[in-house]
Amino acid sequence: MLAKWYADWMIRWETELTTRDTNRVVRPLEWGFDWLADFSPLAAESREDSPDALARMIEINHDIVARGEEFYGYTTPTDFRLEDRHPELFPTNVRPETLAQAQQVREDAVSGKLGPAQFLRFTSPVRTKYPENDIVNARWYPETPHKDPKRKKQAIIVMPQWNADAFSHNALCSIYNRFGVAALRLSKPYHDIRRPAELERSDYAVSSNVGRTIAACRQAVHDIRACVDWLQTQGYEQFGVMGTSLGSCYAFMAAAFDPRLQVCAFNHASTNFGDVLWQGQSTRHVQAAFERAGITQDQVRAIFMANSPSSVMDRFAADKTRQSLVIYAPWDLTFPRALSLDVLANFKARGVNFESRILPCGHYTTGESPFKFIDGWYLGSFIHRAYKKMRERTA
Repeated sequence: MLAKWYADWMIRWETELTTRDTNRVVRPLEWGFDWLADFSPLAAESREDSPDALARMIEINHDIVARGEEFYGYTTPTDFRLEDRHPELFPTNVRPETLAQAQQVREDAVSGKLGPAQFLRFTSPVRTKYPENDIVNARWYPETPHKDPKRKKQAIIVMPQWNADAFSHNALCSIYNRFGVAALRLSKPYHDIRRPAELERSDYAVSSNVGRTIAACRQAVHDIRACVDWLQTQGYEQFGVMGTSLGSCYAFMAAAFDPRLQVCAFNHASTNFGDVLWQGQSTRHVQAAFERAGITQDQVRAIFMANSPSSVMDRFAADKTRQSLVIYAPWDLTFPRALSLDVLANFKARGVNFESRILPCGHYTTGESPFKFIDGWYLGSFIHRAYKKMRERTA
C-alpha cells in the first residue's frame, strides 16, 4: 500500500512538472529534406510535397545508418578561442520565478556580484540556417593542476538536458573539477546563447521537422568531437562524456563514433529516439504533430533511426575498455522505464562494460531535492572511480 501511494504521488508530481510550461508549440509536420541534402542525394532531390515523402525519409535514414562514419565524421575547426563574458541564464520558459531569476543574474553581473567566466567558442563543423547556432559555446571548467606533473590530464564533456538553461549542470562540472577532471559544459544546438531569437524554447533541437532534428544530432556529435580536439591541443589525454536526457542521446552517438571517449555517463537513456518522442510527456506537442499527419509510432521510430542509439549499438559495444554508467528512474514519464531497461538489456547482451543506478523518482523530479543530490552522487562517484581506473590502466 505504501509503495502504491509513493508511485501515485511521484506520478502526480512528475506530471505537474512536465505540464507547468505554457509555451510548448504544436508545429505542423515538415520532412526537412533540405537539412540533409548535403549528405543524401535522395534528400537533395526530394520535396516536401513528395507523395512518397515518408518512404523517402525512411530510406534516407537507412543510408545514414549505413554510412554513419561519413555522416558523423567532421573536419576539425580552425578558430578555437576562449572568450570571457558574464554568464546569462537564457531561460526556456516564461514562468515569473524563472524570468525573475534571469533578471537577477543580469543585475548581479552589472553590480559585480557575478564575475565573468570563460567559454570555448568555435565555428561548428555543421552549418545551419541560423548563424547564432553555428558558433559553438562551451563553458570551461579547468581543473586545479595536480602536484604530480606526470599525471595524465583528464577532461569530460558535459551535455545537459533538452531545454536546459545555461546554468544547468554547472554544479556537476565543479564536482568533476574536485576529482582533477576538467570539464567543458557544452551548449547543445539551439540552446541558450545558440538559440535563434525567434524561439522561447530550444524547439529546433527536437521538433516535427524531421530533417532538422536529425541534423541537430549530427551537429551535436560534431561539436562534442571538436571539443575533444581542442582539449588535446591543451595537453589533455583522457576523455569522457556525460549527458542527461537528450544530452544522453547525443553523448551516446558521439561515443559510438569517437574511441577517445572512454568514460560515458548516461543520465536517463533510451535505445530509440522515436519511441521517446512518441511516448514521453515532454514531447507530447511534437507527437501531436505526427499523429495529426497520420504518422504512427512505428513510422516515427523509422524516420528517426539515424539519431537513435540502437542504430550504433554494436559500434558502441565493440570497445570493451570503455566504462559506462546508465541511470534511470522507475517513474520517468519522459524516458519511460521500459526504454531504459532496453538499453541495459542491449548492453548485457553485447558484453558492454557498464553499471546501472536507479533513482527513486521520475525524469523532471531528478532536478528536485533530494533526488538531484542522489543523482549527483551517482554521477560524481562513477566519474571519480572511472577516471581513476583509466589512469591506472594507462600508467
